[in-house]
Amino acid sequence: MKKQYLEAGKIVTTHGIRGEVKIMPYTDYPELLCDFDRLFIGKDHREIGVERSRVFKNTVIAKLEGIDTPEAAEKLRNKILYMHRDDLELDEDTYFIQDLIGMEVRDADSGIVYGNIADVMQTGANDVYVIQGGDREYLVPAIADVVISTDMDNDVMTIRPLDGLFD
Repeated sequence: MKKQYLEAGKIVTTHGIRGEVKIMPYTDYPELLCDFDRLFIGKDHREIGVERSRVFKNTVIAKLEGIDTPEAAEKLRNKILYMHRDDLELDEDTYFIQDLIGMEVRDADSGIVYGNIADVMQTGANDVYVIQGGDREYLVPAIADVVISTDMDNDVMTIRPLDGLFD
């Protein structure tokens, strides 16, 4: 099941004297967080407006609505920020890692179930899916030659493994 709220980052500290916070983004591109007018904070996903934000090194400095002092910002330290799924659009054949975790992986030709995606490793060249199947773990490259289809509605990925991948 697709999550309505996706983890966007974590508030790691305060910044300055006007209540700004420093956010460690959980996205590939910190600039992405600067596109949002609203985020959601904590496990109860309380909506909070973003007055302004900017990238600073590999973090995001943000001024959140209603947070006007360093003391108020300090109370948000270590809180997780979320984005609403509807606030984002993904390119075709691009998925949220959180949606891939747990997905069943099947062979395109034989229908054999290899297991479920336990993790996604981001290597730079291409992602690698960590497939947990029984007491074995497989590493499957996320490339077009291997991944035949990703059915988000039925939570199934169909692959055609490279020779020797499961030997």
